[in-house]
Amino acid sequence: MEVSPYLFFGGNCEEALKTYERILGAKIEGVMKHEGSPAEHQMPPDWKNKVMHARFTIGGHVVMASDAPPDHYHAPQGFSLSLSYADVAEAEDIYNQLAAGGSVQMPFAPTFWAKGFGMCVDRFGIPWMVSCEGEHE
Repeated sequence: MEVSPYLFFGGNCEEALKTYERILGAKIEGVMKHEGSPAEHQMPPDWKNKVMHARFTIGGHVVMASDAPPDHYHAPQGFSLSLSYADVAEAEDIYNQLAAGGSVQMPFAPTFWAKGFGMCVDRFGIPWMVSCEGEHE
């Protein structure tokens, strides 16, 4: 069995995927648009190029995503995607890139449980926790 998060976006899924590809080295494995699908006629004309379903991997872990149908999008809550790095400088850089244009819940800093940890919501509304495991020196 495999458990994979499924992320919903408010119309900017494709932009988010390209951003995660750039920042995280995500590998986009497939993107299906509404245009040409059986669902095309159920969507407003300006949504034909929105993402109906996408699959990508981050560090070999599968994540799926789509643009929520119009009037069905709700900001994500109750979860975070968690990233762990061995190098504190790399973790902080990734955190800063994800937080850019979004909001900071907890600035990246050493903690009693990690060399570095921070929480943010990216500009697409996705919550992240970024850490560098190990005891703070």
